[in-house]
Amino acid sequence: MQFRELNLSQEILESVEELGFTEMTEIQQKSIPLILIGKDVIGHSKTGTGKTAAFGIPAVERFTDTKNLTVLVLCPTRELAMQAHEEIRKFARYKRGVKAVAVYGGASMEKQIYELKRGANIVIGTPGRILDHIRRRTIKLDKIGYVVLDEADEMLNMGFREDIEAILSEVPEKRQTVLFSATMPPAILAITEKYQRNPVHVEIKTSQKTVEAIEQIYYNVAMGRKTDALKLLLTAYTPASAMIFCNTKKMVDDLTEELVKSGFKAVGIHGDMKQSQRTQVMNSFKNKAVEILVTTDVSARGIDVNGVDAVFNYDLPQDNEYYIHRIGRTGRAGHTGTAYTLISGRRQFYELREIERYTKAEIIEKALPEKQEIISMKKDNIISEIVSYDSKISEANEILERLAESGIDYRETALRLISEKLKSDIENIPEFERPRPLRKGKKDRQTVKVDINIGRNKHIAPNFILGALVDATGMSGRDFGKIDIFDTHTTVEIPESEQDYILDTTNPMKINGNKVEVKLYRGTDKSKTDRKKREYGNRKRREMYTDYIPDRKKRMKKRH
Repeated sequence: MQFRELNLSQEILESVEELGFTEMTEIQQKSIPLILIGKDVIGHSKTGTGKTAAFGIPAVERFTDTKNLTVLVLCPTRELAMQAHEEIRKFARYKRGVKAVAVYGGASMEKQIYELKRGANIVIGTPGRILDHIRRRTIKLDKIGYVVLDEADEMLNMGFREDIEAILSEVPEKRQTVLFSATMPPAILAITEKYQRNPVHVEIKTSQKTVEAIEQIYYNVAMGRKTDALKLLLTAYTPASAMIFCNTKKMVDDLTEELVKSGFKAVGIHGDMKQSQRTQVMNSFKNKAVEILVTTDVSARGIDVNGVDAVFNYDLPQDNEYYIHRIGRTGRAGHTGTAYTLISGRRQFYELREIERYTKAEIIEKALPEKQEIISMKKDNIISEIVSYDSKISEANEILERLAESGIDYRETALRLISEKLKSDIENIPEFERPRPLRKGKKDRQTVKVDINIGRNKHIAPNFILGALVDATGMSGRDFGKIDIFDTHTTVEIPESEQDYILDTTNPMKINGNKVEVKLYRGTDKSKTDRKKREYGNRKRREMYTDYIPDRKKRMKKRH
């Protein structure tokens, strides 16, 4: 269905055509006619399906023939509010009297108050900042006729429920309320029951289509080595545009710093950054000034970037639905994309399998590329570049002729240039040492021992120790050697080359519910202490027995 088939004003149609919109998406086709006739709507639709136009076009068409504030749009993040504001302004380009203002935290309150006082009939913003303006009386809700809750599930996940309810309680009851959400948990349904009147439920099932266009791969690497593995993959596949997802703001900062130190053009974005920083970061990524954006799920909401070649899940998402949101950043608009996921240990393996069942898509395990494999890939890339390069500059021919006069023919020239290019590519391949298993019985193996402060007194068995070590490190059970369990501690033989990594990844660690500390074993104190305790116990028992025997003899004499 085309936009021209809707009963829209000529001004809106001109804007839509200028933006290149002709056919409506499914969510637009099902929602816009209902909203235009005044129905409350629940839109159940994933990210990237055209929801902003679904609620933005009716807002501009029906509610902006006044200088009063009549439209209120609530969004979970600054980025999403900014994006919705920008799109609504584009829809209203040729419609006079439309004044849209975006309000969100991290930006100047004074500037927002100034914009609001100049008159606004549409306000788009985050719940917290909108509440601030309501309390300051710089936003008045008494004339509101149309409310939109965009990404409602995410607003609830971020703890905005009380803010949303406080805002909706101030809005006139006689209004139209439209809600869009990627998921429909009970909390969303409770809001719809309380604040909507006979809503029409519009559900668009797109998750399967989203993942079909994306190749999904995972790598099982030792815990503590995800950063090294990520660098290796970025070097091997060199995506022109990539997004890397982490679960915490600190990890975004740490990973971005590490990538930049290693020569990658990377930037990070999260909620603790100032708005000016966030805007600068997004512009650099959208303009291709940097190739890699490191982000959290929350900060990525509202980021709409075309041409993302690859998505990397550095951390597994905390919700299965987030996985679809993440990988949906690539493979858009008919293009293919690749999603890479890094996992460590058995627990994350089982979590990934749950995601696989949820998405009903195959996530294929692959081994990290070896150095020689990456070199071969670099050679192929150089050949492809040369074959596809068809531009010829006359000056280049002059250089070749002058080189020939110096005794360097065409073949030697090409060889030198290709060698220099290949040299720079090969030098940038990160080193990635893979764990080497202990070869039992091999004379020249180099091993050390670690000491774990738990033993027989906690009813610990060797399989408990080995299981915990394998889970924490991601290494194989064959990588560990002899396990000796004493009364209060345990020693484990490990490869000397892996000692730093094992100590890093096992602190902290739990064994059978007990938090333990792992240290390098020095061969002193603890085993001696255990031996002394046993000797002391044996001595005490002997003394008791020695005292008991004379007393028993005396008693026996008296009887006789």
